[in-house]
Amino acid sequence: MRPAPLLLWLLLGWTLVGVLASIGMLPLTAWLAYGGVLACLMLADAWQLRRMPSPALQREVAPVVPLGVEMFVRLRLQSAAKAARRMDVHDLHPGGWPVHGLPHRMQLAPQTEYSFDYALTPDARGPAMFTGCHLRFHSAWRLWSQRRTLDVVNTVRVYPNFAPLAEMAGLSVELASHTIGARLQRRRGEGTEFQELRDYRVGDSMRKIDWKATARMGHFISREYREERNQQIVLLLDCGRRMLAKDGAIAHFDHVLNASLSLAYIAMREGDAVGLLACTGRTQRWLPPQRDSGGMDMLLGTGYDLQATSAPTDYLAAARALQERQRRRALVILITNVRDEDDSELAMAVTLLAQRHLVLVASLREQAVEQAANHAGDNLETAIRSASAMHYLAGRERVHDDLNRRGVMTMDVECAQLSGALIERYLRLKRESRL
Repeated sequence: MRPAPLLLWLLLGWTLVGVLASIGMLPLTAWLAYGGVLACLMLADAWQLRRMPSPALQREVAPVVPLGVEMFVRLRLQSAAKAARRMDVHDLHPGGWPVHGLPHRMQLAPQTEYSFDYALTPDARGPAMFTGCHLRFHSAWRLWSQRRTLDVVNTVRVYPNFAPLAEMAGLSVELASHTIGARLQRRRGEGTEFQELRDYRVGDSMRKIDWKATARMGHFISREYREERNQQIVLLLDCGRRMLAKDGAIAHFDHVLNASLSLAYIAMREGDAVGLLACTGRTQRWLPPQRDSGGMDMLLGTGYDLQATSAPTDYLAAARALQERQRRRALVILITNVRDEDDSELAMAVTLLAQRHLVLVASLREQAVEQAANHAGDNLETAIRSASAMHYLAGRERVHDDLNRRGVMTMDVECAQLSGALIERYLRLKRESRL
């Protein structure tokens, strides 16, 4: 319990009365009466404040929220007091998140419910916790304030914000059919997967006739089949120290995760299954290929709390783990930041994967290196920095050329363009029937 500003002013007034009494300008009884009345008021106000029951509180928050998108939290307070009370409310939300609308000052009427909303913006993926709620009560005569903590705990999961990327990716699929022909073209033939019913054509075999549909329509109806085209894609994510680099405010790994989820959204909509293998050092997290909307939920649940670490990536261990877990041929997309020192280990890893799978290595470009290479400057320091950056980029090119000679596809792409580039390459491979 703390004294309120009004009480401090009253105490200051009592002190001034005492000073005036000490120099004979006021009688001593005035100072004593002032002090006695003030003490009675203080004690009575404090006693009332301590006896005031805490309201019941409920927090309404979504269990899953997207990264970087403003969310709203609703607090509901149910008063059990017999008199109105003023209070300040501050929710114990996850630390560091930008917040608007807190602390909130309110007048809680007796035996009523009061609710209000405040806004939060999650700034990190993974699980987060609301650990309680602080209430600062103001006494009836505004002489005291008291802080109480209500133990109301909620846990939320912060997922990557892939929805805007998915919408853009969906538009690109529609536009691709009119521009570059990226829409999947199904080949009609003697496949095993049913596609549609159609009128009988001369030359159709008797086994293709659907006799129930024929009896219903009054003329011969044939079944059309297509070849089984449902393929599998495995996203091999580098969670090592190189993914800690940032272009702007977002780390490379967050770009990678957003782009991977956008690609998974498009691939599942096209009928393919998507799996995930995230490798950090010698530790892997594996999700077998999934399809449809349920598969997307599983992919989100598996990857939402992944974080890049300071450990180096073991490409060969990741390749061996994938070979053991993924027996069926798949399109394996390794998203990393290729450097010339990776030449031998990365080459062995992708060569092992290429024995069974179609492999695509997507290598992220760093804007800082690109800018340094393109600005030689007019002094020795900037010239040396530019030359070093150019040497670094030349080493990356040599690694890409070596991988291409080994039959591995490569992409050199900026983070901001990663989502569109992956989707475009995937649709092109689908169109060319290379999956």
